Amino acid sequence: MTDEIQKFDDSDDTVTNSSNNRPFEEVLNANLSRRSVMRGSLAVAATSFVAGSSTANAFGWSGLKSRRGRSLVNFTPVTLAEGNGPTPSISPDYEYQVLIPWGEPLEPGGPAYSWPPTAEDQRQQIGIGHDGMTFFPIDRRMQEGDYSDRLFRKHWGQGNRHGMLAINHEFGRNSTVLGKDFPESLDDVRTSQHAHGVAVVEIKKQRNGEWQQVESENARRIHVNTPVRFSGPAASSELLKTPNGNIPLGTVNNCSNGHTPWGTYLTCEENFNGYFGATHNKATWTATEEHERYGFSENGFGYGWHVFDRRFDLSDPDYKNEENRFGWVVEIDPFDGTQVPVKRTALGRIKHEGATVTVGKDNRVVVYMGDDQRFDYIYKFVSAGDWVEMRANGVDPLDEGTLYVAKFNEDGTGEWLPLTIDNPALAARFADQAELLTFTRIAADILGATPMDRPEWVTVAPNSDVYCTLTNNSRRTEADAANPMAPNADGHIIRWRDTEEHTGTNFAWDIFLIAQDTHGTEESFSDPDGLWADPDGRLFVQTDGGQKDGLNNQLLVVDTNTKEIRRLFTGVTGDEITGLAITPDRRTLFINTQHPGNGDPSVTNFPAPQDGVTVPRDCTFVITRKNGGVIGS
Repeated sequence: MTDEIQKFDDSDDTVTNSSNNRPFEEVLNANLSRRSVMRGSLAVAATSFVAGSSTANAFGWSGLKSRRGRSLVNFTPVTLAEGNGPTPSISPDYEYQVLIPWGEPLEPGGPAYSWPPTAEDQRQQIGIGHDGMTFFPIDRRMQEGDYSDRLFRKHWGQGNRHGMLAINHEFGRNSTVLGKDFPESLDDVRTSQHAHGVAVVEIKKQRNGEWQQVESENARRIHVNTPVRFSGPAASSELLKTPNGNIPLGTVNNCSNGHTPWGTYLTCEENFNGYFGATHNKATWTATEEHERYGFSENGFGYGWHVFDRRFDLSDPDYKNEENRFGWVVEIDPFDGTQVPVKRTALGRIKHEGATVTVGKDNRVVVYMGDDQRFDYIYKFVSAGDWVEMRANGVDPLDEGTLYVAKFNEDGTGEWLPLTIDNPALAARFADQAELLTFTRIAADILGATPMDRPEWVTVAPNSDVYCTLTNNSRRTEADAANPMAPNADGHIIRWRDTEEHTGTNFAWDIFLIAQDTHGTEESFSDPDGLWADPDGRLFVQTDGGQKDGLNNQLLVVDTNTKEIRRLFTGVTGDEITGLAITPDRRTLFINTQHPGNGDPSVTNFPAPQDGVTVPRDCTFVITRKNGGVIGS
């Protein structure tokens, strides 16, 4: 394994789960010999798909219908020999355009990109670390100011060419953003902070076929210093208040995402712990059980924010509990730039990789979430009632409901364990539901949830199958005939189906793909991350890690009926392929490159021409099929 691959696979390798819960490794080893479970117990346990019950149907996506015996992926793939180097490669049946690189003005006429940026310029520019995103279509009614109906319906054909793009900016190294390894002033810290967060931009397809940003009253940057508010069971908790009474501010390390049936964006705070540290200027600091479970340390990830910004200094008594204000799912209205982002505490506080929304039985909202750290858990939230009725009654569906954590059994079944203070085991540890949700990981430990191998993106297919990427588990130690991978450094994709149209407390599961099985073939991939199931039965898989067989990170398309894999796109050396957003007709796909060349201009200068000097920039790709067809076909 090369040093570069090892560096990728060490990402998120820290373990903070000290519970003795039975690890997924053991469950998987016992289960892999039962590969027929999806044909048996899964089909029995699951209910049939109900048209219109998923968020995908709410968007009005349409296209090819799966036909028995006909492949769903018919494009010419990028080959192993083509999928590397300092510039991207794409299937010859497709083409791409570069859009909104890091540092571009948020709106036409804003401050132009220059490197390194100033704090004020970066506040008005596209952030770095492009990751999860959603395209929200705009139709003529909305252009005329009628925002009353935000459900994404089929008649919104205008939205195939015009919409709001909400995009996460996960992280940017100091060396890339500042041109130095450590900040030297509060102004440096502000520059770094303004490069993180979320951007909301309005984009439109021009007559020449290219997409461009357009002026918009709703375009905005949401960063670490943007006012936010809390809602749900923990909103008024003393654990979210600081002694000096400073107002809640900001969102950070925004990884994957979700979107609601009522047309709002969900951005997810992942490795928030790494931005905090301890100076000991005002007091000593010793990590508590809660700090240790969430991975807080004296130096964090080396950003140095705590040295100049007291909010991020764990040893400053005036800002005690500031760290508890991060690790939530944040709701943003992409159509109203005046609305304050809302942190939804009912969804729990973990290192959220994403928040995938579907609609289940009785029209209840269901949110699936992975906690992206080695040996952490998979969660779901089910709203208390019909989301339409709840909103009509002034109750937000993401504020009232039940949060569950998954326990996988080796016989191919599983249970969703409710995380509620009504459970005596949890009531013995937590004072109330607010404290339980603030320290969700500890509550899940107590209930015996199954430790997983870095659960990342989750997606829901039209037949109600749910897929989740598990990036890797380099610490697996046991192998047998059915599980010959020890360790499993390359990850796998798991799938399950819940009872009662996603709202039940039981499920059946199986392993869908094991990455190591693909090495040495034209289907080779490692470290699955981004994930999306389209309405026809295709699974789009993005990778984040050291790819084998000489490949850069990539976007793959899988026929879920046959498990045939084809490579649609590969990025540049040292990058990660992230983010999946689609127009309603599924003929335009948006994806991202994150940290191209790991910020090193000697590796790549993309998207600038290769010169060995220009700093590479994260950016979005607009992907279309040359014949105008459905993406992935």
